[in-house]
Parts: sequence; structure tokens; C-alpha cells
Amino acid sequence: MITKEQVEHMASLAKLKFSEEEIDEFTHKFSEVLNYVEKLNEVNIENVEPTYGVNSHTQVLREDVVQEGLSRQEVLQNTKEDQYGYFKLLKIVE
Repeated sequence: MITKEQVEHMASLAKLKFSEEEIDEFTHKFSEVLNYVEKLNEVNIENVEPTYGVNSHTQVLREDVVQEGLSRQEVLQNTKEDQYGYFKLLKIVE
């Protein structure tokens, strides 16, 4: 069981702000996830070999071919703001 204070602490560490209603909702959802994980611990896996995938299909990848990329001007044309030829981003860390 996770407490509301633990959710608020995690939000604080992540520099995220949530309303009281959102904190209550996250607390409820985190508790559901933890309860589900606890149920997984009840599964008997004694004679089950470890696996890295659930099917035998191999990943089909395209051939790695060097191609001409976009020019800087083409890349920057969709940004709201650029500076010195680079993307200008909003400050996200206080």
C-alpha cells in the first residue's frame, strides 16, 4: 500500500505539481499496481524456464543504408523558436 505522502514525495522529487484530486487518483492507481505485483508473486514458477520473449518471431529490421539527412534549416522550420541555429527550449528545471 502506498500512502498519499509517498506520492507527494515522489512528485516533489520529480519537480511535478499535482492537485489534491490528482494526488488521490495517483495514490489509488499506484496501490492497484502494487497489489497486482503482489499477486504475481503468488504464481508458482518453480518448473518454468526463464524466457526473454513470448514468441519465436525474429525482429525484421530494414537494411541500414546511409542516406542524406535534412538540412539544419529544414529541421528548424517546425520549431517555435530557435537561437544560434539550434532549438530553443523552455527552461524546465528551476
